[in-house]
Amino acid sequence: MSLIKPSFYSGFQITNMQPVADIKNTQKTTCPYCGVGCGVITSVDQQGAVTVKGDIEHPANLGKLCSKGTALGETVALNERLLYPEIMGEQVSWEQAISTAAGRFKEIIAEHGADSVAFYVSGQLLTEDYYIANKLMKGFIGSANIDTNSRLCMSSAVSAYKRAFGEDIVPCNYEDLEKAKLIVLTGSNTAWCHPVIYQRIARAKQINPDLQIITIDPRMIQTTRLADLHLSIKPGSDSILFNGLLVWLEKNGEANILYLENFTSGYEQTLKTAISSAATLDVVAEQCELSIADVEKFYRLFARTERTVTVFSQGINQSSSGTDKGNAIINCHLFTGRIGRPGMGPFSLTGQPNAMGGREVGGLANQLAAHMEITSQLHREIVQNFWQSPYIPHEEGLKAVELFDAIADGKIKAIWIMATNPVVSMPNADKVKRALKNCPLVIVSDCVQQTDTSKLAHINFPATTWGERDGTVTNSERRISRQRPFLQAPGLAQPDWWIINEFAKQMGFEKHFGYHSPAEIFREHAQLSGYKNNNDRLFDISALAEISNKQYDEIFPLQWPVTEQCLQGSTSVLNDGQFYTRDKKAHLIPVIPKPPGKQTNEFYSFVLNTGRVRDHWHTMTRTGMSPRLSSHTIESYVEIHPDDAENSGVNEGELVKIASPNPDFNDNNSENVHQDKEILVRVRLSDKQRIGSLFVPMHWNDQFCSQARVGTLVDAVVDPVSGQPESKHGIAKIKNCQANWYAFMITRHKPELQFSHYWSRSRGKGFWRYELAGLEAPQDWSEHAHKLLGHRVENENWLEFYDKNRNHYRAVRMSGKRLDSCLFIYPDINLPPRDWLISLFHKEEITQQERSNLLKGEAPGDQEDTGKIICACFNIGEKTINEAIKKQGLNSIEAIGEQLKAGTNCGSCKPELAELLGAD
Repeated sequence: MSLIKPSFYSGFQITNMQPVADIKNTQKTTCPYCGVGCGVITSVDQQGAVTVKGDIEHPANLGKLCSKGTALGETVALNERLLYPEIMGEQVSWEQAISTAAGRFKEIIAEHGADSVAFYVSGQLLTEDYYIANKLMKGFIGSANIDTNSRLCMSSAVSAYKRAFGEDIVPCNYEDLEKAKLIVLTGSNTAWCHPVIYQRIARAKQINPDLQIITIDPRMIQTTRLADLHLSIKPGSDSILFNGLLVWLEKNGEANILYLENFTSGYEQTLKTAISSAATLDVVAEQCELSIADVEKFYRLFARTERTVTVFSQGINQSSSGTDKGNAIINCHLFTGRIGRPGMGPFSLTGQPNAMGGREVGGLANQLAAHMEITSQLHREIVQNFWQSPYIPHEEGLKAVELFDAIADGKIKAIWIMATNPVVSMPNADKVKRALKNCPLVIVSDCVQQTDTSKLAHINFPATTWGERDGTVTNSERRISRQRPFLQAPGLAQPDWWIINEFAKQMGFEKHFGYHSPAEIFREHAQLSGYKNNNDRLFDISALAEISNKQYDEIFPLQWPVTEQCLQGSTSVLNDGQFYTRDKKAHLIPVIPKPPGKQTNEFYSFVLNTGRVRDHWHTMTRTGMSPRLSSHTIESYVEIHPDDAENSGVNEGELVKIASPNPDFNDNNSENVHQDKEILVRVRLSDKQRIGSLFVPMHWNDQFCSQARVGTLVDAVVDPVSGQPESKHGIAKIKNCQANWYAFMITRHKPELQFSHYWSRSRGKGFWRYELAGLEAPQDWSEHAHKLLGHRVENENWLEFYDKNRNHYRAVRMSGKRLDSCLFIYPDINLPPRDWLISLFHKEEITQQERSNLLKGEAPGDQEDTGKIICACFNIGEKTINEAIKKQGLNSIEAIGEQLKAGTNCGSCKPELAELLGAD
């Protein structure tokens, strides 16, 4: 059957294209990265260059930005953008793209039913986009098969909060971190994943040295530099540690009996269950592989410090028992009554800019809308009546892993993926890739022309992105902020809400999808939050349901609930002892600790952990465009303890294969290489890594590296309550990959990478940097170099050197007096430093002395390599910093800042500066 049918297009015309926005040269908006939700002020000059600074009036960041936020201006270029609708790779009109997509959806539903189609959406959508997508799928298509990539990062926190409070309520805000006397950071590398929060905590500790900080993580993470106590916990043993805390609190008379008896239920059974797994300090220490003294110190600090905030993130959530771990933490706060008051509470930090907004509108497959439940008949009636929809499904839809399994099994015939890249981010990513390849209809809405996922789409919709978008987001502390446009949408790109709206019309639902602006959608969302609420749900922003377009545009960041009783929002919640369970009490949840789904064995002896690096985010579709951000970590790697590296026969900087068992085979204890899934990455030694564990970052994909998608190694083991995958605990082995040659190339072009078994690229300012390796060497390196660099350039001139004795080949291509490309090939990894060579690409003309030193790969005597970039804001390298520390006697982060400026802008590099100083 042909994908495109002319009848789908006949007579349909889009007449209400999204109007051009009234763009301001200076605009207040919100950062599009993590869940901190920082306020940003943007400026656009006459040449179109974008500069950003932190908004000092925004309560989330008070003017501070991290390295990613500071570099936002580098990510708005159009060279990677998808600008026009496409069908099967061919540019088409919006009319043809939408009518074709809607026509195929209708055809599939008519033949196979509503549950044969699905949406997979994203925490990077705005609330208005999320709302209309959820309304269309659950209210009018009639399926609950809409899930979000937020399933991968915070759905276990949602489940834990709902079990404890009866609703998905984060009871803390950022000011609590400044009012606390003890902050416990567990499963959260805050310094790299939420840097502005980390800096806020660091300032609080500087002002109040009595503030105690405890970090809990298998690794000695960057955040640990701030800690008074670090617990290098055995991976997966978090529930035992917090069950043990609950038991210790009870034994030492720390139970808040008045609070427990009046405002909670279930504490007696919860305590009994905790005793069965963590009765004594000895048991906890042994099970968590910690010293008794450290466990007791943690418990004593928690017990004696009423103002305690426990911050948790992916290290807790991304587990096959993540919901239980979250409840084990919440149990300790409820047991001591440390909730709903300043400076205390269990605080989940979300990973995406609008994961919280998606939770509010019901973007998860097991939710309805406005914090209502899809399995509740009452809630279904409320929403159906409000939407005037024909049908609301009675059961939960397919969660992310289930959804892609259903595609693989042929049960789902059509999938629309919005603003996310599941071929990289999902567990068992190769299975996801195969499923999409075989799916009859794949639609992708994205701002980027080519991602690992969009390459598999039949239909691609060009969506607007940060800088062009207009709507709202909600951050980790329930604060609603505006994203405002300061750039015109390029090409035919349109907002996601507009695309969904037009699609809904073509599906036959035009009566219910006549939106003309995001403000209209927001007002409806706000109205639904208060509709027949009767104080049954805390989420209520109904006071915003009648705001004008002008008032919508001017919304100042505020925290929900926003009702007639609290028009300015609500900083404090759950302070009145009222909860949203059936008995109106908070529930302590008995937690039986469970081991991770996969256990190491003689063949796969390492625990595999995944996560983020400082300057990249998700799958690099935005941060990979920034030369500044790309300079900090230029290729993927595996972090391994030196002792493990020695035992495995691998060394710093070498290429290795990380292999995990293929879940398509049942025998995880076999060494049969044909069952392995593999990635190819660089070795990075660190004595801060836990022995027996490996860490590989999550960001790299086929657009930036030949074989580094770590999602291919992560098995799809999920939490039975939340459906969140266990991305923090796989099993793996490490194997040498002995290449015959290694190389690096710096070029102003994107070459065809022939002969390379391994390649990784990163963007520089006006050039691309490639790291390469191969198993087979070509017979003629010179011929290969010319082919590799491709087309000729103006005034081309080659300089080449080949050392037969050492098998070294070096080549430089000049374009007049301007350096165009250089290529260095060695038989081992001991290639020359790249930093000085990179500096030459910033020049329009190089000197004769620099030209003479090019083939040596060495800087002239009066110049030096800066080393690995530590401070991205000011491009300050490790060698420069170490030299200043040594020669000038710099002994503090402040002294480094005064001398070199490093650490004086966003502060993201401060943990690494402390490391270079050797500070405790």
